[in-house]
Amino acid sequence: MSLTIRPAVLDDAGAISAAFCAQIDIWQRIGGDGRVETVPYDLLNIYQRWLHGGAWMSIETASVWLNHLLLGAGLARVAINASGIIVGYAEAFVGNEPEPFGRLLHIHHLLAESPAARRALLAQMAQDTRTLRCQRLTVARIGGDDAYVDVADLTPIALLRRYSIAARQGQVFFRAVDHLNGDAAQIAGWTMPIGRVASARAGWEMLYTRMFDSVAEIAARKTQRLYLSVAGQEAYLHIQQGLYDPRMAEVAVWSPKPLSVQVVSAVRDWAYREGYRSLRMTVHDDDRPALGPDAEADGYTQETCSVTVREAGVG
Repeated sequence: MSLTIRPAVLDDAGAISAAFCAQIDIWQRIGGDGRVETVPYDLLNIYQRWLHGGAWMSIETASVWLNHLLLGAGLARVAINASGIIVGYAEAFVGNEPEPFGRLLHIHHLLAESPAARRALLAQMAQDTRTLRCQRLTVARIGGDDAYVDVADLTPIALLRRYSIAARQGQVFFRAVDHLNGDAAQIAGWTMPIGRVASARAGWEMLYTRMFDSVAEIAARKTQRLYLSVAGQEAYLHIQQGLYDPRMAEVAVWSPKPLSVQVVSAVRDWAYREGYRSLRMTVHDDDRPALGPDAEADGYTQETCSVTVREAGVG
């Protein structure tokens, strides 16, 4: 099979979006009577499509996101067959974090119609890793995901678990102010001790840039972006109201230092004052002690793995 790998261009947004949408078996929405109903894709508005998987679920938001990547937020690569048709897509983010991650290229998405296309895209990612002078190529693996088993070896370097923790008033002095600057340069060299389900840079670009606030339903969801200072530690916070539980919030934190008890206490106190009663925090095992004994795991786990791409014909 003849394949060409090239950087994506804005004209590719429609084909890439179609590839993502093809992964969705059923399109649904909440009807006027409050019940879930199955409907054709064309009857969904932009936000209803978004709920099935984010920006790539419609051409409108896909174009906005791809434009953001092409302007320097991340890398976007497409695999093209001999007929000029897109048969694969890879999206990745360069980051600089404390160990065990270091300077890395993190694969956020990789879709391919065949093992050959997957191998070619991974080989390009490996080449990009070297060109960008990154220490490692990484990917997130959830449960028994074996998407890479035929083309690469994955070595776990960190384990993430999700917890529920009560919002409550605490005896801690802190300062929290709105922070709307979306420049990723602010987190260079920082860790993401809470909410790192991709990489610190990928999380920042998805959560902090506000590029989809023109979609009324997204803008209406209560979201705070804050600068926090507590006990000599600074952090940026993204706190977003739960989609179906208004008294629950999902938390993301970026900081130059490892997670501390004081940062967690400040977040819990601030959230309580905002009317939240529970918080969802996803943390690495090394940071688990900072959550305290009352944090309850919900069973979700995710590994961050270092990727070694096998040569063609190997494995």
